[in-house]
Amino acid sequence: MMINSATSNQQPATMNPTTIQSNIEAAFRKKVQDDRKVKNAYLLVHSEKHDIHLDIAEGATGDVKADSSQPNHLASVGKLFTATVTGMLHERRMLDFDDPIHKHLDADLMKGLHVFKAQDHSEKITIRHLLMQTSGLNDVFYHLMKKMIQEPDFRITPKEAVKWGRENLKPVAVPGKRHFYTDTNYYLLGLIIENITGKAFHEVMHEFVFDRIGMHHAYMYGFSTPKKASKTPTAPLYVNGRSLFSINGIHQVDYAGGSVTAPLGEYLLFMKALQNGHLIKKETLNRMISDDINMGFPTLGFRYGYAIWKMKTLPVIMPAKYACWGCVGATGAFMFYHPITESYVIGTFNDFSYRGKALGFMARKVIREILKLENNKT
Repeated sequence: MMINSATSNQQPATMNPTTIQSNIEAAFRKKVQDDRKVKNAYLLVHSEKHDIHLDIAEGATGDVKADSSQPNHLASVGKLFTATVTGMLHERRMLDFDDPIHKHLDADLMKGLHVFKAQDHSEKITIRHLLMQTSGLNDVFYHLMKKMIQEPDFRITPKEAVKWGRENLKPVAVPGKRHFYTDTNYYLLGLIIENITGKAFHEVMHEFVFDRIGMHHAYMYGFSTPKKASKTPTAPLYVNGRSLFSINGIHQVDYAGGSVTAPLGEYLLFMKALQNGHLIKKETLNRMISDDINMGFPTLGFRYGYAIWKMKTLPVIMPAKYACWGCVGATGAFMFYHPITESYVIGTFNDFSYRGKALGFMARKVIREILKLENNKT
């Protein structure tokens, strides 16, 4: 994802929030209208510093027009919620980031979990490895999703999914040696959270996060219901033209690796609470952001912390003023905070073909626009 800084500097001398907001909205609506793959898309941009609040939807599903109040499943954006709950348990001294995971998991699950090149590394995996995607374990999600599509009656629990991966997939590296993005790590975090709290993962999410910060329309897809029912239907999301929600049992392999479903306005509540120290302490968040590693292909422009993606900055290609942190979902979902402009950018194109395009849109059409207002202040 390349930003042409020369082009971005060719701006009118004065810009105002109304113009910038209109520019972002027009770019978003045109992006959706011009792409037949995108059936429904949603965007929220919020900056108190620059007096911007945009919460819009574009597209339709059948006769149902997209509405900004609809709950949205942002796929792996939910991993940041899981990591945050893990941070909360760390602060309560119920776990430590450097704990070996066998301290918090059943022996039958741990047995032979990570055998790489004939050596068993299972007891070397730590919670930090899971959070950073450096356990070396393989990814079960896409294998099991394909299996569910091919076998509509197939069902599997998150714990069984981990065991399935142990029996059917080989680890990719020794723990701590390589970043390899996998939902398996976050299934294990969900199971650890359940074992520590004695509660189901979705119950913990409601108690620790949703209820605490007023996410009253939020729920865990397939596992729970919201405190307040939404007046609009949950927005569908698509893989190869098929609704992900039409795949029976898919929620079981979403679990702690995703599942969070809420209107974009409530994701904003979460990001503001996280950024402002209302869920975890600033020092915990700083560790989640700064304890990071380079991500591999095809995400070379990012470093990865504890479920947190950070744009890498390079002169000309990606100037430092674009630096931001947040989380990404494979359905073209994104949830980021841009520190320079104090902006929150949250959205989704609800299609599996859109992850890279979504991030490009966020940088070129949203952050670049808001930076024009920042330039006015300097």
